[in-house]
Amino acid sequence: MPELPEVETVRRGLAPVLEGARIEAVEVRRPDLRVPFPPRFAARLEGRKIVKLRRRAKFLIAELDDGNALVAHLGMSGSFRIARAAPVGADAFHHPRSRLEAHDHVVFRLSNGAVVTFNDPRRFGLMDLLPMAELAESRHFRRLGVEPDAKSLDGPALASLMGRRKVALKVALCDQHLIAGLGNIYASEALWRARISPRRAATALVGRGGPDRAARLAKGIHEVLAEAIKAGGSSLRDHAQVDGELGEFQHHFAVYDREGEKCLRADGGTIRRIVQGGRSTFFCPVCQR
Repeated sequence: MPELPEVETVRRGLAPVLEGARIEAVEVRRPDLRVPFPPRFAARLEGRKIVKLRRRAKFLIAELDDGNALVAHLGMSGSFRIARAAPVGADAFHHPRSRLEAHDHVVFRLSNGAVVTFNDPRRFGLMDLLPMAELAESRHFRRLGVEPDAKSLDGPALASLMGRRKVALKVALCDQHLIAGLGNIYASEALWRARISPRRAATALVGRGGPDRAARLAKGIHEVLAEAIKAGGSSLRDHAQVDGELGEFQHHFAVYDREGEKCLRADGGTIRRIVQGGRSTFFCPVCQR
C-alpha cells in the first residue's frame, strides 16, 4: 500500500492542475470502489471549484468552494493520471491512456482543459464527500495519529507515543492510530538509520538510553521521508506519479526487500527478513541493536 511519500508525491503532481480549476463534468463508471460512492456523487461535484488540495496521512483532500471536501484514498493500487482532451500548447499535460483503461473508474473534466482519471485495478481505494468542518471527526480521520513528517514529532514526542505500547517497536511505528502515514517500507528504513532493532520493545524509547534512541529514530523518520518524497516515492508494484513516471526511492533502500544482501554499513551484517504484525520487516541484526 502506498505510504506517505507516495501519496505526497501524487498530491504535488495533482495540485498545480486541480487547484483553482472548476469541475465541469464527472464520469463515474461503477457504483463503488472499496465502498459505494456517496449519493449523487457526480452531481454534487460538478460546477464546484477546487480551492486547495491537501494530504492527511494517506488521504488526499480536495477542498471545494461550497465548504465540502472530496476525500480520496489510493488503496493498494489506485493512481491518478492527468491528460488533456486535446493538447493546447507546449506546456500541456498529455499522456497516453493506460493499457488498463478498463480500470479507469472515475474521470474528472476540469475547466482548464485537464482530464484527471482515477485508475484502480484492485478497487481498494475510496472516494467520499464530506463537509470540511466535520473532517476531523469523520470515520476516515478521527482515529488517525500524528503526521510522521511533522516537526513536532521529535524525540520526546516519539517516546511519549511509544513508551506505553507493549508491542515491538516496528509494529508500534506502523500503527496508524499513533503515527499516520508511516508503513512497512519507511519504518524499516528509519530504524536502520537509527541503528535500532525492530524487535526491540516500543518501551525502549523511554528509560535508560531511551531519549537517545528516540532522538535518533525521529531524525531517521524525518530524513527518510524527505528523501523519499524528493525521489517521487517508491515504485514496487503499483505506484506511479501522475505523469506516469515511476518513483526512484526503491533504488536507495538500505534494508527493505534486500533479504540476504550485505548491509551497507562497514560494521553491518546480512539483511534479514522477519514477520511482525503479519507484515515483512527487513533489518541488519549486526548494526541494529
